[in-house]
Amino acid sequence: MPINIEEIRSQFPVLHQEVNGKPLVYFDNAATTQKPFSVMQAINGYYELDNSNIHRGAHTLADRATRYFENTRTAVKNFINAKEDAEIIFTKGTTESINLVAATFGRMEIGKGDEIIISTMEHHSNIVPWQMLSKEKGAILKIIPISEAGEIDIENFKKLLTEKTKLVSIVHVSNALGTINPVEEIIKLAHEVGAKVLLDGAQSTNHLEVDVQKLDCDFLAFSAHKLYGPTGLGVLYGKREILENMPPYQGGGEMIKEVSFEKTTYNDIPFKFEAGTPNIADVIAFGKAIEFIEELGKKAIKQHEDELLNYATKALNDIKGFIPVGTSKEKVSVISFNINGMHPFDVGMMLDANGIAVRTGHHCTQPLMQRLGLEGTVRASFSVYNTKSEIDQMVTSVAKIAKIKNK
Repeated sequence: MPINIEEIRSQFPVLHQEVNGKPLVYFDNAATTQKPFSVMQAINGYYELDNSNIHRGAHTLADRATRYFENTRTAVKNFINAKEDAEIIFTKGTTESINLVAATFGRMEIGKGDEIIISTMEHHSNIVPWQMLSKEKGAILKIIPISEAGEIDIENFKKLLTEKTKLVSIVHVSNALGTINPVEEIIKLAHEVGAKVLLDGAQSTNHLEVDVQKLDCDFLAFSAHKLYGPTGLGVLYGKREILENMPPYQGGGEMIKEVSFEKTTYNDIPFKFEAGTPNIADVIAFGKAIEFIEELGKKAIKQHEDELLNYATKALNDIKGFIPVGTSKEKVSVISFNINGMHPFDVGMMLDANGIAVRTGHHCTQPLMQRLGLEGTVRASFSVYNTKSEIDQMVTSVAKIAKIKNK
């Protein structure tokens, strides 16, 4: 059943405004999605009615806040089909989730001469922690090359794998190009040599059905703010047996069972990795974001976004001077591009003057841009509340901009 786009848009107040005298067209969804009323109301509701610390209080407010908080953990477990709630750890975001794995599993399992594999298209958050760990431990960081179209070279990946490979940390969907990587095959091949696999799901969990048991990934990291939820909140999924063997990431309250000056006994998972007072209001609100997605259905969302992607791709490719960047056969609703003879920042500013919000720059993927020989790109990314008429507005603006330099 087709989605009711007007009913969906009515839930997002930020969309109903003018920018620079023009109706806002928000095409920066890969950076962050907008938030429906239900998410905002959940944040306000917590502070208005339930504000209390969780897990340790005996009073009614603490009990309610705890139940709502843990209900979101269960919702996340179901959302990605983890086996149990204990495999879901709340963090500040994808970046902290990856750093948590590097600082715990990485320090424990990776030593001198061991190998970590990432790809050319990784976000800086999935490069820098492994560089730091490799320098600290004397490990070797290997890079999977990509094609001009922005696709993983699987045959080269096979050659990179050895018995010394301890971890493959790979982006599921490229934030800069929209490429969907063949993670099922990557995970299978990595496991054959005994390596663990971390998936950066920041750009996949909002577009694709992600089933961690079916994928058999060892870790999955993602952020709430790309899933219609609040900023400053993320998730790390890990298999129970791996999480239980990992040392704590931080010390403090909640992550302990008993503390004395002689010895500390650590708490069970997931609490072992959630030191201190958590981001309670935003965790509760994230539950409402997941409800929003599940009420629409991932299948319907993807179908709508794919229609927008195909519609925009065809229209933009007809513009003289339009240069697409990232032409993988398997993509989510992201279009990166340049205009011949123009800097991407200038294109972005001219689009903003027409009320159209896009992202410009290297998108925290400088090594990828170096591989493609680019300073950066303009990135338009679509979500469930976007429309074909909005794409028409962008196409008209891009055509006018391109005409300036490509007469």
